[in-house]
Amino acid sequence: MIIQFTRHGKTFHADMNHPHDISIALIPGEGSVHAFYIPSVRIEPFRAGNFVGDVLQGGACNVNNVYFNPHGNGTHTETVGHISREKESIQECLTTFWFMATLVSVQPSRVFDDWVILPDQLMKALASHPEALIIRTRPNGEQKKKHHYSGSNPAFLHADAAALIRDAGVKHLLIDLPSVDKEEDQGVLAAHHAFWNYPDNTRKDATITELIYVPDELKDGDYLLNLQTISIMNDASPSKPVLYKLFHQSGDF
Repeated sequence: MIIQFTRHGKTFHADMNHPHDISIALIPGEGSVHAFYIPSVRIEPFRAGNFVGDVLQGGACNVNNVYFNPHGNGTHTETVGHISREKESIQECLTTFWFMATLVSVQPSRVFDDWVILPDQLMKALASHPEALIIRTRPNGEQKKKHHYSGSNPAFLHADAAALIRDAGVKHLLIDLPSVDKEEDQGVLAAHHAFWNYPDNTRKDATITELIYVPDELKDGDYLLNLQTISIMNDASPSKPVLYKLFHQSGDF
């Protein structure tokens, strides 16, 4: 199915037959991605009296309890409630789900002992003022989908880069790192604060999505983004961002 839509007075076409899921699933066990020393996902049958929620163990149906933390297990989308005194939930802050997005690939720069994404690496991608910015870091091996980030000081976004993204009008920032901030920063969370402009003029309708994975088959450029979360009154939720390629009316992808 091909859809036509208009953004800012321009007409676009998207191929809905070929979605590109850039989320990392919640997978139980040590073979899945996790960060910040958060335990791995656990999925276990519910038990009550003689009932067991596992058909293989004699139950009538499968009924599982799922144990996870959205901030360290798989792809997740978070609101300003992640850093604010106010309990802002994803259910209340994310109320629309389709966005024009720009994908950009960057090689973080070495700054002393850190690898950092700097403002000048994003300026070209922000020139068109997309609603969503998707950052893919290099190198981009598939090991990202099961990497254990805890204690590894992964790359992060410079606070000035986060402010640049904010000032360009980007409402939804997606990145393939466990956090936009340095793993150990004494709780400063400078990039989070800059992006949400908290607490001076807070952007409650803006979100940050972390721990995505964008395969190399998707080229840098513009896409239609569908950003879905579960309905939960929490600052963050597991999420499923899906990209759709845009093309000209002639059918030239």
